[in-house]
Amino acid sequence: MYWQTTRFQIDLDRPQVMGIVNVTPDSFSDGGSHAGERAALAHCERLLAQGADILDIGGESTRPGAQPPTLDEELARVVPVVRQAVRLGVPVSVDTSRPEVMDAVLALDADIINDVRALQLPGALERVAAHGSVGLCLMHMQGQPDTMQQRPSYTDVVGEVRDFLARRLHAVRMAGVVDARITLDPGYGFGKSLEHNLALWQGQAALCELGPPLLVGWSRKGTLGQLTGRPVGERLVPSVAAALASIARGARIVRVHDVAATVDAVKVWCAAGLGGPMAH
Repeated sequence: MYWQTTRFQIDLDRPQVMGIVNVTPDSFSDGGSHAGERAALAHCERLLAQGADILDIGGESTRPGAQPPTLDEELARVVPVVRQAVRLGVPVSVDTSRPEVMDAVLALDADIINDVRALQLPGALERVAAHGSVGLCLMHMQGQPDTMQQRPSYTDVVGEVRDFLARRLHAVRMAGVVDARITLDPGYGFGKSLEHNLALWQGQAALCELGPPLLVGWSRKGTLGQLTGRPVGERLVPSVAAALASIARGARIVRVHDVAATVDAVKVWCAAGLGGPMAH
């Protein structure tokens, strides 16, 4: 199993660790600490030294209640960092929903478009389909970041998330994108309560049946705080445990803040022959 991206064919036989690079002033766990080109690039280099396989750069905070930046603000945050990050020798993902930002970063050879809105904004799907090789991540989110946690509601969260991802997967395929370029993300914490997140997690295997590899992000999420009582800055152990549990249920890429600890845990996990379904 592999993930085809602009410049790299990523081997997914071993679970991959995607390091988060938030270049926003208001991210829920590290907002402002990596804002600005110099700070963001230093963070990229730090994550690579810790063993990150992929860098994920985002200029829009998607924490609950967040207001979107203007287009100019997002471009100013993301483009200078991507321009430098693509020289670091690893796949570079850009977390964006805007077609204009996609155009800008694809012109710089970004490898992956990671879209929390699953390419639903007008023009987004056409941009990535026309590119021909950029990797994609399609995520489920109920509502929008500014309202998604007010009253999330599902009759069958696993079935509804699966159906949404199946519809988006069909749309992307119909646009000419081959499966080797696609990953899917259940969107833990995006328009979901504690109970929804846990039910979706326990039913994650049903999402694997859609075909493309799963990319998941549990790092420092509010559900982990609800389960443990830990504030956001003290969720390293719960986050690593969640990453391993997600791998055990089929995830091939884990998106994390705490790269060093996650990389070490994945090495031990794989050495024990527990790399996920493909290890059996």
